[in-house]
Amino acid sequence: MSANPASPLHLAVALDGTGWHPASWREKVARPRDLFTAGYWADQVTEAERGLLDFVTLEDGLGLQSSHYGELDGRTDQVRGRLDAVLTAARIAPLTRHIGLVPTAIVTHTEPFHLSKAIATLDYVSSGRAGLRVQISARPHEADHFGRRTFPPISLEELQSPDGQERLTGLFDEAADYIEVVRRLWDSWEDDAEIRDVSTGRFVDRDKLHYIDFEGKHFSVKGPSITPRPPQGQPLVTALAHQTVPYRLVARQADIGYVTPHDADQARAIVSEIRAEQTAAGRSGELLHVFGDLVVFLDDDQGAAEDRRARLDALAGEAYTSDARIFTGTPTQLADVLHELGEAGLSGFRLRPAVAGHDLPAITRGLVPELQRRGAFRTAYEADTLRGLLGLHRPANRYAAAATA
Repeated sequence: MSANPASPLHLAVALDGTGWHPASWREKVARPRDLFTAGYWADQVTEAERGLLDFVTLEDGLGLQSSHYGELDGRTDQVRGRLDAVLTAARIAPLTRHIGLVPTAIVTHTEPFHLSKAIATLDYVSSGRAGLRVQISARPHEADHFGRRTFPPISLEELQSPDGQERLTGLFDEAADYIEVVRRLWDSWEDDAEIRDVSTGRFVDRDKLHYIDFEGKHFSVKGPSITPRPPQGQPLVTALAHQTVPYRLVARQADIGYVTPHDADQARAIVSEIRAEQTAAGRSGELLHVFGDLVVFLDDDQGAAEDRRARLDALAGEAYTSDARIFTGTPTQLADVLHELGEAGLSGFRLRPAVAGHDLPAITRGLVPELQRRGAFRTAYEADTLRGLLGLHRPANRYAAAATA
């Protein structure tokens, strides 16, 4: 983490229900009765924007939440059910001005054409602040909702087996093709394809709409899109990655990869592997952000944070575990951790508030001022688009370049 304004720390929050701890909904600040209202999500994103954060991600899925990876757990003592993340982001967009909006979408059973125009629409509604978090699903009960193919039962442990890795590789290869289709559809209208000349009656220059003619193992998509090129040209594509196969997807197709190192040495090794995969994918000259994910329990006193975590664990009936590092302490201590991990090569962090109503304000009103005091975080939004906030240029349209070549 550098105090150099040319290489600022980037900060995002991952919003999921009432928070990432399964007992978070039972806290007084949790507002579980408001969870499925627009106002609840507007309040959270507005709080994140108050803290000058780069963006928020919104969780989503194709099945009910479960404490078991490959099957439903039947529990009724934890939050179950979600609003659609893309639609929620579109509802919130007009209520915010600067912060990026990055909904999650499962790409395993959905169609890239639909998602392409949905995220393009979000980019228009938000005036250039849209992104996408791509996620795959190997869960059989989610496949059953669509009936197009069947997946055998699988556990997290079985995913590490050779057969499990082969299955994952296939799903991530499919995801890579999916993103390629989405990106080509975003480019299928040139920036000046819309003429809108009332006097001549010409609205569109048909020569500046392009077939993408994508033919691959998983998709056959002709194009063009029905939605003009988004304001950012290419909204952000992001993905969470835990091992080599998804690291490769990040390196091939993403603008941001979220990773889950538990210490600086692990962070350094992950960043090195992703950079090597980026070079292998022919993208070594492109800016690719690697963000570290952390679950946070934040209080003014470390003992209070530890006590709160213990109390929530007791309500849940078991100790909370996560794929990401769990931080329990003060904003100042967290700033120290972010500095250490940043020195290992991470360019930003996506924080997961354990209790949204408590830990999100602790981030915006505790951590952010501490980072600002250290000269490590912005004191005002410096760009109007999400790409601009992250130092990413607006890319040229691939088909316009081909048409003029």
